[in-house]
Amino acid sequence: MYTVQMENECACFKKSEYTNNNTFQTQQDAYNYAEIVAELMNEEFCSQHKFYSERADGNNFVIRVAINVTAVSGCSTGVTCDVGCGSTDDWTLEAANDESCGTGCGCS
Repeated sequence: MYTVQMENECACFKKSEYTNNNTFQTQQDAYNYAEIVAELMNEEFCSQHKFYSERADGNNFVIRVAINVTAVSGCSTGVTCDVGCGSTDDWTLEAANDESCGTGCGCS
């Protein structure tokens, strides 16, 4: 038997129709399920997290959860507003004090 386990059950997962600790007869079935469910959760859930599957110890696959930095920061580029738009550092891509910096973060 092969098991697909959700690493941490976020609120979206708890409200969904998905279940934790699903078992399968074959490794291929478990792998396919883990990949598909992770992809569906990325498409259907609130986007605060990113989901990805990977092989774990023994006959297990785990769907891992990571913070979606782009959703949390509000910037389409993943650059946070404290480093992006108003930054005067020479290494940033944005012009200093440019309110329409084009990063999509909405800061001013």
